[in-house]
Amino acid sequence: MFYKENDMLTVSQLKKSFGPIQAVRGVSFAVEKGEVLGFLGPNGAGKSTTMRMITGFLPPTSGTAAICGKDVTADPVGAKSCLGYLPENAPSYHAMSVQEFLRFAGQIRGYRGRELADRVDAAIRKARLESVRRQQVETLSKGYRQRTCFAQAILHDPPVLVMDEPTDGLDPNQKYVVREMIKEMAAEKAIIISTHILEEVDAVCTRCLVIAQGEVVGNGTPDELRAKDPSGRLDHVFRKLTMTGEESRYA
Repeated sequence: MFYKENDMLTVSQLKKSFGPIQAVRGVSFAVEKGEVLGFLGPNGAGKSTTMRMITGFLPPTSGTAAICGKDVTADPVGAKSCLGYLPENAPSYHAMSVQEFLRFAGQIRGYRGRELADRVDAAIRKARLESVRRQQVETLSKGYRQRTCFAQAILHDPPVLVMDEPTDGLDPNQKYVVREMIKEMAAEKAIIISTHILEEVDAVCTRCLVIAQGEVVGNGTPDELRAKDPSGRLDHVFRKLTMTGEESRYA
């Protein structure tokens, strides 16, 4: 696969097997600054496994992933210093307030004094958490808890941001806020959003990668994907690309 000089994330022939099961079968792609890549696929397609390999939480069986030119396996500390990661059902310390949790996360990253305070304030502002900054995490709604974890992911202002199902389970108003936050940062970062929610594509994505059964089956802008079906509908294209033979019998 050909990569451009300004690609901030490059993935080449990434594979992952769990015993006899091949969860990811040679996935390759690149994301450059200013792109919001929607990583789409049905449940069990290999999306989360791929995200975990890219972020260094799961070692690949073979293949490589590099963040800002730093190999995730060979230079994990260097790669992760350029990365913000919001996993699905992101964990946090529920007994802490929002501000305490972010200060704790910042201290782990080595920030102290004025720099720590400034970074916490900036993350709270970007995640729109001003009204709950002193509230315990366990008392927050799911939307605010998600935004607290989002603030932790951007605390160090990473050039690459990976988000796994960032709006799953949120109500329409909460989804809108999270999507607006992503749009505000998009010009300065390379962003990947792993999702199975097609409306996410029209809301924030500049390009889409579709995965099914561990393989890339589609890659293009939302308009390019729509052009693959006479209906011009993304849900029709998604089904055409991802449905197995067994499923298509009942479609």
